[in-house]
Formats: sequence, structure tokens, C-alpha cells
Amino acid sequence: MTHVLLEKKEHIAVATINRPKALNALNSEVLSDLNELVDIVTADQDIYALVITGSGEKAFVAGADIGEMSTLTKEGGEAFGKHGNDVFRRIETLPIPTIAAVNGFALGGGCELAMACDIILAAGPNAEGKGGAKFGQPEVGLGITPGFGGTQRLARLVSPGMAKQLIYTAKNIKADEALRIGLVNAVYPLEELMPAAEKLAQTIAKNAPIAVRACKKAINDGLQTDMDQAIVIEEKLFGSCFETADQKEGMGAFLEKRKHEPYQNK
Repeated sequence: MTHVLLEKKEHIAVATINRPKALNALNSEVLSDLNELVDIVTADQDIYALVITGSGEKAFVAGADIGEMSTLTKEGGEAFGKHGNDVFRRIETLPIPTIAAVNGFALGGGCELAMACDIILAAGPNAEGKGGAKFGQPEVGLGITPGFGGTQRLARLVSPGMAKQLIYTAKNIKADEALRIGLVNAVYPLEELMPAAEKLAQTIAKNAPIAVRACKKAINDGLQTDMDQAIVIEEKLFGSCFETADQKEGMGAFLEKRKHEPYQNK
């Protein structure tokens, strides 16, 4: 991968989008690198959680690469949108939990990438009120719509009315406003953002990984259907846990009033 750095720390992985001169903007190469990242993380059964962030202090991902998009035809635009959507959908449906650590601008494709993750943590401004995460879908100001899932995920994460306001106005919001409307889970000072993201990932990774993955699937699949069908999804995933060694160890440790052994992901 040329523009994505990957570091593994025990059972968590940290992926850093590293194109700082372009504020980590998404071009076709970065999207392909993110697709490769999914392949690597999926193949490594020893990774239980993934953190995605951007290099530097200015940007998580400032957006899609305007230079690359500016000359696209209708067919080219559809193909570019499909490339981004396919990659982000793969990130969204990764079996393991994903955390976006948004250190700066998360605009357009950057906001869409963050929303494809399970949990979003954001950096607040410094003591002078400068810097920090900023979220937005500014595409209508450029004569286009969001193209990597922004019209769909934003309305599901906040509310249709708030999503429409943000998208129609092309206005950016700061971390505190993103927290208020439910777009992000928590806000930290910049220097505390990555430690907090890694601590959260490590906390998740200490739990039975098969059970965590089953919870993610139950939530994501259940949200796409009605309550009656969603409950059936949960029942089946709940039952599947009783085939695992981790369930035997977890419940055995509880009944024996001892600390469970490290879960083995089996």
C-alpha cells in the first residue's frame, strides 16, 4: 500500500491514510489502498479491531480528489462513485469493529469514510479554538452530490432533516456540533485522540471476538429489516455463540468466580 500505513498492536490494527500534501484526499490510488487494507485485515484472524485515522494534524481525509474528478464524464463519475462506494461498503461490513479517529477535516469522502466505520471519535479545537475535526458534505457547492454513501449514511446516523440541512447547505460543522447531533461518539483534545481510540479498540479486543463480531452483524443486518425479522437474526447469532470455546471459557470463568483466560477467537 502506497498511501495507507498499517501498524499492528497486539490484537488491534491502526491504519493511517498518508497523503499529507493533499490533506489525505481520496484518489483512485488511495481507494485501492483502502481496498487492499480490507483484504489484509480480513485475512489476519489475530486482528480484533481496526482504527482508521489520517496523517498530520490538519486532515483525517479532506475529501475526494477534486483534480481527478474535475474532468470525469457521466460514465466516469458513476465508475468513480462505484469504486468509492464498493470500498466503503467493504469497510462498513468488515466483521470486526472499526473506529474512525478523526483528527482534522473530514469533508465529503472523508466524512463518508468516517461514517462507514462503527464508531467515530473526534478531536476538538485547541486552547485557542483552532483546529480539531470538521465534518461536512460540501459537494453541492461543487455542482455534484455526495458520491460515496453520504446521502444514505448521514440520514441514518443523525436524522433525515439534519442530513438534508447539512447536505443542502454544504456547511461544515465542528466536533462539538457533530457530537450534539449524534454523528460522533466522543470528542477529545487532539493529543488524546489516538490514545483514546486505541484504548477503546483494546477494550473491545479483550472481549470474546466471535461474540463481538456477531453483535456487529446483528446490529447492522437488523437495521436493514423490520423488528420481527431482526429478532430472528439475533436469535440465530445468539445461538451460534454456544458452539464456541470462548463461550465455554467466559461462562465457565463466571461460574467459577475467576478471571477468564484470554479469548482464543474459536
